Amino acid sequence: MLKNGFIKVACVTPILEVGNPSFNIKEIIRLANLAKSSITVFPELSICGYTCGDFFYQTSLIKDVYKAIEDFLINNENRGIVVIGAPLICEGSLINCAIVIQKHHILGVVPKRTLPNNHEYYEKRWFKSAKSIMTNKIYINGAYYPLGQIMFHEWEHNIHFGIEICEDMWASITPSNNLALCGANMTINLSASNEVLGKARIRRNTVLENSRRNCGAYIYASSGVNESTSDTVYSGHNIICCCGELVKETENFSEVSEIIYADIDISMIEFMRRNQTDMHDDETNDFKFMEVDFNLLESENYVFEEKIDNTPFVPKVDALEAFNKIASLQEYALYKRLKHTGVKTLVIGVSGGLDSTLALLVAVEAFKHLKLDLKGIIAVTMPGLATSNRTKSNALKMMEKLGLTVLEKPINDAVLQHFKDIGHDPNIKDVTYENTQARIRTLILMDLANMYNGLVLGTGDMSELALGWCTYNGDQMSMYGINAGIPKTLVRFMIKYYASTKFKDIEDTLNDIIDTPISPELLGSEQKTEDTIGKYEINDFIMYRYLNCGDDEERMIYLVEEAFNINKEESLKYVNNFFFRFFSQQFKRQAIPDGPKILNVSLNPRGDYRMPSDIKRW
Repeated sequence: MLKNGFIKVACVTPILEVGNPSFNIKEIIRLANLAKSSITVFPELSICGYTCGDFFYQTSLIKDVYKAIEDFLINNENRGIVVIGAPLICEGSLINCAIVIQKHHILGVVPKRTLPNNHEYYEKRWFKSAKSIMTNKIYINGAYYPLGQIMFHEWEHNIHFGIEICEDMWASITPSNNLALCGANMTINLSASNEVLGKARIRRNTVLENSRRNCGAYIYASSGVNESTSDTVYSGHNIICCCGELVKETENFSEVSEIIYADIDISMIEFMRRNQTDMHDDETNDFKFMEVDFNLLESENYVFEEKIDNTPFVPKVDALEAFNKIASLQEYALYKRLKHTGVKTLVIGVSGGLDSTLALLVAVEAFKHLKLDLKGIIAVTMPGLATSNRTKSNALKMMEKLGLTVLEKPINDAVLQHFKDIGHDPNIKDVTYENTQARIRTLILMDLANMYNGLVLGTGDMSELALGWCTYNGDQMSMYGINAGIPKTLVRFMIKYYASTKFKDIEDTLNDIIDTPISPELLGSEQKTEDTIGKYEINDFIMYRYLNCGDDEERMIYLVEEAFNINKEESLKYVNNFFFRFFSQQFKRQAIPDGPKILNVSLNPRGDYRMPSDIKRW
């Protein structure tokens, strides 16, 4: 399975009989032919079993291993890459190998470098390390094949992988470290890692860290319970990680053969590697390796193992912990700014909408950290020509219940006077009609900040910055933009958790704010933001894929279709709209006030995202 920069990979732990290659290879063939993956990985020494002991020496076992390899090549119908483990003869010694196969051909053989020889391990008793091998080819059943450290290339689809075997991953300098610096975006590991208390966590963390450090995917397939239990037990702990994130894992102690699948985003990996500047400069210590090319066919259709996360900015695992971390980042960012300036008042416009609500809650917590009087938060509601009763009521209930200084400053007279001053007909509800209201509100807040010797706290979020959904020198401007690193979908998440944890006394009001349709309330009570710019969930999904994964328009259209179950025409409309707005509105982002970075990406032009305002892209 390979399409649009995604490749499906599999880890397989087969049932086996220790020392019986003829039995084992039948199961390996069955599972390889059953696999729906483009890369399928079996455990270390999977042809004969890892726990053969001194039986590795016996001629009968070696003959059976070579016969099993021949049977696999004849009967393999898997069109992708299959990697199996076997003991082979090289320079008169046994070597512990990974054999990389495509259909009926061996592409190359990679021997194990780091042989454990302590505690329960005795590998140096049976095997020769790859470090001591002089040749770069190996003879198997009548033909010679590349032997050594090999980079396998599929150039058309940008797939470049290397291999290490079990203990190689635990070495101080691993083959995958060097291969990654030479372009490998995927590491395959054939393992027979036994279980003892606490080892699974260490193993998982090691795989995760390897994938993070090498900025790529790591596919780790391990032996299962059918290995000998004379001295140790194996659990079939299979792990698939990508760039420091756990994609799929199983440790079932399964008595039957088990396959786990995962979708690897090769395009995202390549984007991240282009951004990983430290990898550009690291040295490979003259690491020597061979290169082998192969080809994979694209699938007509691609079926994802898991439903695509269509709200990727919203935490799904350890959500409360994530909330507490984000809350601390925002609260202490504001704490530092207040402490540095020495001001004891904040001025904030509160509309009863999502963004101003989150900013207000953060402000309250920051004041508590500083032990400041909450009356120093000047919460200002500024009803205008289209303010609804619902938002105004929620804003007032929230501010009063929190014990803040509440000001109500209607803007209608000032707006109508300004229309008169500039000669604008108030019956023409155009962009001037809307932006005048936003700018007058900002003017009021700025002047109140002067009166009260305070700071204006901005409320606009990251999604609005991406789409340019803010008025230049209106709600785009403040003295500190506390929400600048928070996308709209994450704003909802934060308010929900604030409501259920720190602000239970106003939980009902906060939940009603979450449920209120998003509106700038500049044209009328029925005005809905998402009627103009589209659903925030879809826009946030596009923003995430663009900033984190580097997806182009074609790939984005495909993923929006998949994630939201909409047709291609609608997906195209969303993608075109997002990118038109994103590139045309950079000038607004160039002039944003300070604001804290919260996620691994932001749109701050002084930090993460540097782009000229006059770029011509769309």
